[in-house]
Amino acid sequence: MNQTILDARQEFNNILLDEVEQGVYRLTINRPKTLNALNADTLKEMDIAIEILESDPGARVLLITGAGEKSFVAGADIEHMSHLTPIEGKAFAEQGMRIFRRLETLRIPVVALVNGYALGGGCELAMSCDFILAAENAKFGQPEVNLGITPGFGGSQRLTRLVGRAMAMELLVTGRSMSAEEAMRRGLVNHVYPQAELADEGLKLAAMIAGKSSSAIQLTKQLVQRGQDLDLDNACVMESDLFGLSFSTEDRQEGMSAFLENRKAKFS
Repeated sequence: MNQTILDARQEFNNILLDEVEQGVYRLTINRPKTLNALNADTLKEMDIAIEILESDPGARVLLITGAGEKSFVAGADIEHMSHLTPIEGKAFAEQGMRIFRRLETLRIPVVALVNGYALGGGCELAMSCDFILAAENAKFGQPEVNLGITPGFGGSQRLTRLVGRAMAMELLVTGRSMSAEEAMRRGLVNHVYPQAELADEGLKLAAMIAGKSSSAIQLTKQLVQRGQDLDLDNACVMESDLFGLSFSTEDRQEGMSAFLENRKAKFS
């Protein structure tokens, strides 16, 4: 394991960061007594974990999950929030926004393994990942209206982009939650598995991704994230540019050579 991770693990009280297979990392929100609720300290530790992954050239995929069998992340920590002033509340939202955006733009694919409640900040965390695998018992929602507040970590914006304006509005103003099956029908979740199989299915997917061209995956992630906010003409220009850029990589040479030689590619 990366020595930096080994050193950092000694400082973590709210998360776990492990390399579960070569190039495949797992970040676990580890506050099971609070159903893995997010407070400022947990967000700080997530920020450190992201810093570690950004600096590790061997990182290929990040899996994010929650400790225990009940909850991915049940939301932001209400006990923590109940004492915040308006200025402190804004700062807390900005902290979460910055870290979730940093996670969203991480150069490697990030996969949420939602093993229970993903409500409020937990749903916002899952939506900051590139895609979501869910256990059958998972629940998704933005119930902030029940507390007299709005979403604060990007929920109103990402949910609208993922499920559409009308459905997002319904979920946001009613505060109701969705089952894993409904979330998949709405386009929020990619796959649903029995809870006992979720971790293994996540590892299978991560191993598949880790075996592909790292440079091609990084460029593809940029295309999807940046292109969705461009008009089609400019998005296609960007794709042409990055397609050309991909021809400068060693992975392109290896991938095409392997295809022509009828062998499996060995990407760097």
